[in-house]
Amino acid sequence: MLNRLSKTLFCLLGLGLGVAQAAEVGVTDNRILLGESAPFTGAAAQLGIQYNLGAEVYFDNLNNAGGVFGRKIKIVTADDKYEASLAAVNTQQLIEDEHVFALFGYVGTPTSNAAMPIFTREHVPFFAPFTGAESLRNPVNRYVFNLRAGYYDETEHLVDQLANLSITDIAVFYQNDAYGQAGLAGIERAMQKRNLKISATATVERNSTDVAKAVAALLPKQPAVIIQISAYQSCAALIREMKAHGYTGQFYNVSFVGSAALADVLNDSGPGVVISQVVPFPWKPNLPIVREYQHAMQAAGKADRIDYSSLEGYIAARVFTEGLRRAGANLTREGLVSALETINPANFDGGGFDVSFNPRSHSGSRFVELTMILPDKKFRD
Repeated sequence: MLNRLSKTLFCLLGLGLGVAQAAEVGVTDNRILLGESAPFTGAAAQLGIQYNLGAEVYFDNLNNAGGVFGRKIKIVTADDKYEASLAAVNTQQLIEDEHVFALFGYVGTPTSNAAMPIFTREHVPFFAPFTGAESLRNPVNRYVFNLRAGYYDETEHLVDQLANLSITDIAVFYQNDAYGQAGLAGIERAMQKRNLKISATATVERNSTDVAKAVAALLPKQPAVIIQISAYQSCAALIREMKAHGYTGQFYNVSFVGSAALADVLNDSGPGVVISQVVPFPWKPNLPIVREYQHAMQAAGKADRIDYSSLEGYIAARVFTEGLRRAGANLTREGLVSALETINPANFDGGGFDVSFNPRSHSGSRFVELTMILPDKKFRD
């Protein structure tokens, strides 16, 4: 009788332990822990800082309203200085030491690519990286969800705009890494579609502003347009140096450059620079999502930090939260993935910014538009 009772108690204890072990990593009754590796110092710091700011403003408001099923969201940040090796180390630590539920808001192609084998192996969702790289889109990775349009979308839009203006003398200045190569591939693809060829190319190393060789390569060619695929510091350096040497052509950029940061660094050299954008114009409240974002930033005392990057972070947090709601109170990583795959414009109000995921496509948006830097560091949409 005693032996049978002991076995019964042991089984009950085992069931209890099983329930405890089944609780998802990074999830408690009152908290969901996210991990974010991004540049918070260094030459690309404003990209990480601004994106994180927008996300934190949204999550702060959500947490103050009680969170999702009583759980408040916390982001554990790690500075990777926009270096792939640091991003890989950070990712490992966020998963194994910090025990995060999901990864959110990584910044950059080389850094995201370095993290991908790690989070894929561990089955950790990787949401809304600040990159348009095709490597994170095709083939579809079950754990990667891209909110923004891809570099193929942006570069197609840029080249199409120029071709429609009969501007075909196009050079490319690109970062010598996976990001630069991804952007270059997009431009080549768009040019080949129109039977055009890039007139000249030049590179810069990541986190460097040494553009002397690039200037020497591009200046003699005098291309009508230089499309830049790099971060704001190096792009600003090239623009200033080319103009100082008498170049009078135009500069076009993809969104990753960091629009507000670029305008700030360029100062008087900024007017006329064109940038493709993957979220709506953040200074004009003509869409519900922009009005909501502006109100939240103002209420947080961050009205002076309104820009494209923080708006993207805000939207990312908003869509991620919708995924959490759909996943239900018994939150799991696999449940979140399945829930995110049900989001589309027919059942989710994006406030004018449509997002659509399904099991065959984790590319949420293809929205692209062009903007131009105006005097006083302002923008024209």
